[in-house]
Formats: sequence, structure tokens, C-alpha cells
Amino acid sequence: MPDRYLIVNADDLGASRGVNRGILEAHERGIVTSASLMVDMPAAAQFAARAADAKDLSVGLHATLTNEDAELLFDAPACRGELERQLARFEELLGRAPTHLDSHHNVHLEPPLRELFEALARERGLPLRGFSPARYYADFYGQWDDETHLEQVSAESLSAMLEAEVGEGVTEFGCHPGYTGDGFESSYLIEREAELRTLCDPVIRARVEELGIRLINFSDLAGVAGAVGG
Repeated sequence: MPDRYLIVNADDLGASRGVNRGILEAHERGIVTSASLMVDMPAAAQFAARAADAKDLSVGLHATLTNEDAELLFDAPACRGELERQLARFEELLGRAPTHLDSHHNVHLEPPLRELFEALARERGLPLRGFSPARYYADFYGQWDDETHLEQVSAESLSAMLEAEVGEGVTEFGCHPGYTGDGFESSYLIEREAELRTLCDPVIRARVEELGIRLINFSDLAGVAGAVGG
């Protein structure tokens, strides 16, 4: 059987205490192996204060350059300086560099920001979502066309995704677990709790083992990718 590796990365770490709690629970009790931190959000410092309790969770930067309507807050030339500021803030909070780099609303996947992110990732030696040895898969998400679709983030759905989408090499599954409350405002709320239940469902852990999938995090990526490539 070919080697199949999976990174399960939770976005929006730091967005609220409830999101932090959900992500840590999905790491401790479920299959989340990695997370991406929004350094300017209200609960970023709260996570940083307890990051040592999740030493096996790789933490990257979830660069925030857009508002909740996915509109850019900066012009393209200003984004370079803003990215560097957020990287510096990450290191100030956690005392180390991020393990990987991605962005809110995945704005780095398309021009005009793609080239900027790629250049910065090369300079810093950071895996960049969508441009690293890990194939990115984004369909574990419970909303489209402004409508909630909890069936998309059910255990049955995730089980089918694991079988169909985790192929030879390394795959990254994006996810957004969390708890609502704490005054957190988002168009994606009840879906977070549904994701959390699924990610922690023992059926999913059993399915991962049944399929021979090896869970890794971004700290493992270089070594695993080298072994697979070799």
C-alpha cells in the first residue's frame, strides 16, 4: 500500500476563546494536527499563553489581509509590509517562527498576492498552503451559497473524503472547528461546532487507521516529503 500522510489543519486559531478551545479539543481528542493563528484577533494572546500545553500541534500564520467580506484591506504593495508585521507579531507571541503559512479566505492562492506569498515563503523557508509538498483539500466545509450544509461536515462525509482524497504522498485537509459564544461574530458558527463533533468522533479516528493514513503535522512535512520523494 502506498504511503499516505495527512495534515489536518484548523484555521482561525485566536479568533475567540471558543475557537481556541474547540481547536485544542479537536487536537487532543480528534484528528487535528496543525493550526493557523490569526495574530491580531482577540484570543491570540490567550492561545499563546497556553501553547506549551499543545506541544504536538504545529502552529502557522493565518495571515489576515481581508475583511469578513473577503475584500482586501491593503493595496498589493502594502501587503508585503503587513505580512512581515504579522510574522513579527507571531514570533513575539510564540517565541518562534511559524511552521507554515496560509491566509484568511485563502487570498494567497490567486494573483495579485500569490507571487508575494510565494516569495516570502521561500525567503523564510515556510511551507505555503497550495504550493508545498502537501496537496491542499478544502471541501470539508459546511456552508456554500450563504446556506448551511451540515451534511458536508458529517462523520459520514468526512469518512468518504478520507477514502477518496488522501492519496499517495501528503495531503492537507482544512477545517474550522470551534465553539460559539464569547461575542464572536462570524457567518460560520454552528458549522464550527458540527465540524468539532465530527473531527472528535471515534469513527473518524478508526477510519484513518483502517485506511492506513498516517497523521502528521507541518513540522514533519519536510522529512516525510523527502522520504516520499525518494
